[in-house]
Amino acid sequence: MSAPTPSASTTRVTPAGRWPAVLCWLAVALEGFDLVVLGAVIPELLATEALGFTPEAATLVATLSLVGVGLGAVSVGPVVDRIGRRWAIIGCVIGFSVFTLLVAFAPNVALFTTYRFIAGLFLGAVMPSALAYISEYNKSGKTAKATTLTMTGYHAGAVAISLLAVAYSHNWHLLFFAGGLAGLAMVPLLIWKLPESEAFLIAQEIKRNPAAASAKEGETVDPTGGVDTQVKTGMAGLFAGKLALVTIGVWAASFMGLLLVYGLNTWLPKIMADAGYEVSDSLVMLFVMNIGAVVGLVLAGWLADSYGTKKIVLMWFVLAAIFLAALSIPMTSQVLLNIAVFITGVFVFSAQVLVYAFVSAVYPAQARGTALGMASGIGRIGAIVGPFITGALVTAGIAYPWGFYLFALVAVLGFAAMAIVPKSVK
Repeated sequence: MSAPTPSASTTRVTPAGRWPAVLCWLAVALEGFDLVVLGAVIPELLATEALGFTPEAATLVATLSLVGVGLGAVSVGPVVDRIGRRWAIIGCVIGFSVFTLLVAFAPNVALFTTYRFIAGLFLGAVMPSALAYISEYNKSGKTAKATTLTMTGYHAGAVAISLLAVAYSHNWHLLFFAGGLAGLAMVPLLIWKLPESEAFLIAQEIKRNPAAASAKEGETVDPTGGVDTQVKTGMAGLFAGKLALVTIGVWAASFMGLLLVYGLNTWLPKIMADAGYEVSDSLVMLFVMNIGAVVGLVLAGWLADSYGTKKIVLMWFVLAAIFLAALSIPMTSQVLLNIAVFITGVFVFSAQVLVYAFVSAVYPAQARGTALGMASGIGRIGAIVGPFITGALVTAGIAYPWGFYLFALVAVLGFAAMAIVPKSVK
């Protein structure tokens, strides 16, 4: 007697079946590592004038790196929906690993910048690809926890490079070398243990043979949005019917979310130093805020799957606004201040990731990769705008308290953007 075939709704994952989740987490961790490494080495590059680096050159390479990340995120969506999630992830890891290695051997600022820009294209593309994959691999139908847990990899990678930079920042080549080699070492494992998404394969088969659509729809293993034969692929699929309102809302919310994340990560120590806190304490606050981010991701995913992603993302943006505004109040107790910073990190960082979780849940398989790529790409514009606006406030000498008032307003706008979005789309 043969063993019963497990149903698509089963939530149990065998040990062998955990590989896709682990590999997607590692891919996102490598993205976090490689995106943060530049900020970790810039002080050393400027102090030693390595390769002829100047403050203007450092600003240019940092900006072009983020531009590359945004372009990569926007461009990868149609590719993911056309060639599949598996090869998109593998190709992205190979791409950013090779060009990160080339950065380590760059003989001048021009090539350093060029290699970093191209690496950014692949770095921006890997996260939407991984989130599209993991939302379909997770067969329970609850995408929020799967998305937020995967995104903890980004913070793990950021923490890893921060610790390495403490010991090896004087040898900046080594840090890029480590990131590139780690990615290339993972490629054989991706090829061996990362199967293609079943939902993508079903969507492709239906596309080739529409007559089989009704039969295949009954067998779909994609409970997060289904394989809808009426949905168009690419950009056209993002603006069909009620999806147009969803697309506009999540783009705006993603922009606001990453404006908060990058604005705070870039300028929090400086703002708090301007407020009169010790510089060492300000650096500790940045670390505390990112620890809060990891806790927030785990908590947000669990709550969103239990009570609805839209409801929790709205609550997260509101609470982020409240605690951001509260940071403008001078606090004499260091313990109380760190608690406030920790709680702010809980809501600010995971609000953005919940937007991705919502996108994964509401768009059907044919448009999911494009939807995630565009949401991420529009968000990356906010990632560029956030540090720029905050830097202007710092230059004007009004970053404290007006920087926190600005961040609170941005969180309110993120709430408003998600409030117009339908909870689900049939």
